[in-house]
Amino acid sequence: MKKEENKKFQNIKMKKKIRAHMMGIGILTMFISILLMTFVSYKLLQKQVMEDLKTDAYLLKDTGKTDKASLEEIIYKIKDIRVTLIDKSGKVLLDTEANPSTMENHNNRTEIMKARAGGEGEDIRRSHTMKRDTYYFAILLDNGYVLRVARESHSIWSILYSALPPVILLIMVILVLCYFLSQILTKSIIRPIESLGRNMDQVEELNTYDELKPFIQTIRKQHEDIIKNANMRQQFTANVSHELKTPLTAISGYSELIENGMATSKDIEHFAAGIHQNANRLLTLINDIIRLSELDVTKEIVMEPLDLYKLAENSVEMLKMSAENRNVILSLEGSSCMIRANKSMMEELLYNLCDNAIRYNNKKGRVWVNVCKKGENAVLEVRDTGIGISKEHQERIFERFYRVDKSRSKSTGGTGLGLAIVKHIVAQNHAQILLESELGKGTDIQIVFSGIETVQSD
Repeated sequence: MKKEENKKFQNIKMKKKIRAHMMGIGILTMFISILLMTFVSYKLLQKQVMEDLKTDAYLLKDTGKTDKASLEEIIYKIKDIRVTLIDKSGKVLLDTEANPSTMENHNNRTEIMKARAGGEGEDIRRSHTMKRDTYYFAILLDNGYVLRVARESHSIWSILYSALPPVILLIMVILVLCYFLSQILTKSIIRPIESLGRNMDQVEELNTYDELKPFIQTIRKQHEDIIKNANMRQQFTANVSHELKTPLTAISGYSELIENGMATSKDIEHFAAGIHQNANRLLTLINDIIRLSELDVTKEIVMEPLDLYKLAENSVEMLKMSAENRNVILSLEGSSCMIRANKSMMEELLYNLCDNAIRYNNKKGRVWVNVCKKGENAVLEVRDTGIGISKEHQERIFERFYRVDKSRSKSTGGTGLGLAIVKHIVAQNHAQILLESELGKGTDIQIVFSGIETVQSD
């Protein structure tokens, strides 16, 4: 119940986050749009005002009345624009909105200087007291005078300020729309995910949008992997329990007979041997289980240049006594071959492969260990004349506790974990394992290491 409540709370929290992000994006987009529209409108306004002033200036010039007396007759009839006439020295001769005698020299004004230099000039100056912009356009007359026209207009800030009430209303309307749209969109986004959570086993039947399908496929694969791993762990636990139970039962039985005085002196020696054998089997089994657990959690391993032939030579020498005891001939072939791998893992891999080939061999059988180069690869081959593996068993031979011949495996002391350990080591050292086997004729296992080390052996 608590888990369901927590899931529901997380669901609500996720929906709130999505809604908040959507509204945030909507509001940000709205503000940016308003600012851009205001800026563009202001630029268009500036261009339009300046175009109008230019037209007015050239219309005045085209009348041909460019002296003071002639201009005075017509400029006072013009509305909405300010007209100024400046002589060569910069003195204001005429102005429609101010007394020329009180005005300062205008030759230092930007638009005047531009007009004298290039025939026409323009400028925009802001009045901080009036919160307005004044647009100036000046042209050079044929007599050397400068005719300037000007008009006041709203500044960008005054435009924004005047537009504030409708903008605020618009923002409120958009906020309400954003809220309701975010509710609808959030539900539409979350609905397939909620369905996925409730129907994990029927993901293929879910009606969802295409963008979510890769996510669903990933979730499905992870779900399948989790179930598979859970089943493997359950099976592994059951197998471990079974494997531990057999030697422990034997040890318990033998020790109980000795404890109750039901064994003769001759039996005690036999029982002690049985206890010793089963105890060794138990220790071997526990060590292999611990090793597999270590390989499962190992993330990074130390790789170094290794001579694969020398490692194989050491393993063959170590296992020669075991081979002789089982009446099996063990031999090594090949030449020095450098690889980059983990040394302890390679020693373990060689030991397990050779030991397995010896255990599951026939009397007077043979085991060949061969190290060679094949193109850019190094190959370790362990071949035997043993009992072999039928086709139906070959795909599962590297599974934990999987045995082709269970009775023989137990009689030889095998734990059923040797090849599982080999598979882990091969994977962690970026190699490849190949298996060929025929029932009753023997098995050939090859480990292929990609890219031969260029480091030379001593």
